[in-house]
Amino acid sequence: MFVPERDKLGKLIAVVGNTGVGKTTFVRMLGKAAEFTTSLEQHEERPFQELFSLDHERYALANQVDYMLLRAEQEIDIRKGNITGVQDGGLDQDYFVFTRLFYLKGYLTDNEYALCERTYLVLRGRLPSPDLMIWMRAPLDKIADRYNQRDRSLGIARIEDMEIIESLLEDWLGENGVSPLFVIDSEAEDRRYARAIPKVIDLIQSLD
Repeated sequence: MFVPERDKLGKLIAVVGNTGVGKTTFVRMLGKAAEFTTSLEQHEERPFQELFSLDHERYALANQVDYMLLRAEQEIDIRKGNITGVQDGGLDQDYFVFTRLFYLKGYLTDNEYALCERTYLVLRGRLPSPDLMIWMRAPLDKIADRYNQRDRSLGIARIEDMEIIESLLEDWLGENGVSPLFVIDSEAEDRRYARAIPKVIDLIQSLD
């Protein structure tokens, strides 16, 4: 695996949050507002996503490993470059939120969950943590409204999962001391995130 020299890294920004909170929209707008590359979830392109939607227990492991490898590959591409990269979600959210969610729902066995954990630890052990995490938050009823309005049939979480996802996010990010954390109140922003985007750009530019 490529291991980047730490003094020659492109910056990595991870935008995390509940399903439907607006991560993809924010990442795309941020990419248009400044010279950032963007890395999205690629639901339609993933080989196990549709299979997982049809048979959770059979394809949960393959789907999660595929996503974590995709996120690591995206990080490698970002770190190799000299332009800041912004991810919608990312390796850490795929493990700390979605892998744990699917384990709690019984889609992953104990051994499968342990394999996902090993995969995450090996990948993160060889790749630096994000330079900044942006946590997008909103009340669950507002997120549910947005979720119902979007057209994404192959999403890996469902509306009924939002409460437990929020709890997993709080547990993970409450303990996270590795990456600086910036919280955005998504409910308070307009559709173009006119207040949040300038603040985030300034914050990214101030990173060492």
